Amino acid sequence: MRILIDINHPAHVHYFRNFSEIMNRQGHTILFVSRNKEMAHRLLKLYNIPYIDRGKGSDGRLGKFLYLLYAEVKLIKIAAKFKPDIFLNFLHPYPSQVARLLGVPSLVFSDTEHAVLHHKLTVPFATKVFTPSCYRIDLGEKHVRFDGYMELAYLHPAYFTPDPAIFNFLGLQPGDRYVIIRFVSWAAAHDFDHSGMSLPNKRKAVQAISKLARVFITAEGELPEDLEQYRIRISFNKMHDAIYYSSLLFGESATMASEAAVLGTPSIFIDNDGRGYTDEEETKYGLVHNFSESEADQLKAISTAIKILEEEQNGKRFKESRNKLLADCIDTTQFMVKEVLKYNNNISAN
Repeated sequence: MRILIDINHPAHVHYFRNFSEIMNRQGHTILFVSRNKEMAHRLLKLYNIPYIDRGKGSDGRLGKFLYLLYAEVKLIKIAAKFKPDIFLNFLHPYPSQVARLLGVPSLVFSDTEHAVLHHKLTVPFATKVFTPSCYRIDLGEKHVRFDGYMELAYLHPAYFTPDPAIFNFLGLQPGDRYVIIRFVSWAAAHDFDHSGMSLPNKRKAVQAISKLARVFITAEGELPEDLEQYRIRISFNKMHDAIYYSSLLFGESATMASEAAVLGTPSIFIDNDGRGYTDEEETKYGLVHNFSESEADQLKAISTAIKILEEEQNGKRFKESRNKLLADCIDTTQFMVKEVLKYNNNISAN
């Protein structure tokens, strides 16, 4: 098979990199096309994945619309040369619309219910849309649910083994307690009208948590000078090791909250929309604590973080919850392989 995988965000590299390796070993041909967003290209290079650059894109509604047109023309030209048998991507419209135009199947993964615009521009053109079983909305006859999370495509024990050397990279002794705090830029299309934590509450969180553990901040963009001193200084490919051994992840990123959950690290997630998967990781496993962006909830989030740090000294309970989660879930990468190979039979028959 000739498979075109389109990357629109750095996380998507993680979602599909193990799938790509497995399919390459089986003799299939994979082409990655990637938007130049944040660390996407750096991740592709890290994993020695060849790719075609489809440009950086733009912020704002008008900029995103113009980039949609540009990206689709770019993909049409790329597909004309590569001649893919199937398109694969995480929820964004360009590849599915181009696939429909070319009469090629398009398989889409999603776990982001509130990405309403992307649903409208993607689902009608996709062949199938795959989501975790806890997805809050019904996408119709194309919708296929699976028992798992996107983060298990790369953090399942089959693919990830934590490296305790992370303590050295962080300047800590093995067993030292530390917390990772994540602040986001709120520039994504589905993040319009969000503001996240207020700066005063960010400072409150850092000050309160730093009394109980070492604080490391990972943030998109600049930080005020008083918070910049806490910025984590490790290679970007060491972040999952850092999350695994941390006592808590606190912040505004759903993906990182879920990454922490599947690694057995408790997390605090602050967002008005929430996600079906972080809801489930809270109600079934107690690994995520979800809060809105309201002032009251921001303060509750800080209080909950302090409670977790005061009550949980070794995190054993959360690692046990992780084992239950893993027992309940499938290997997301193997699920991808199985679903894509269904179309190989159709291609061979033709």
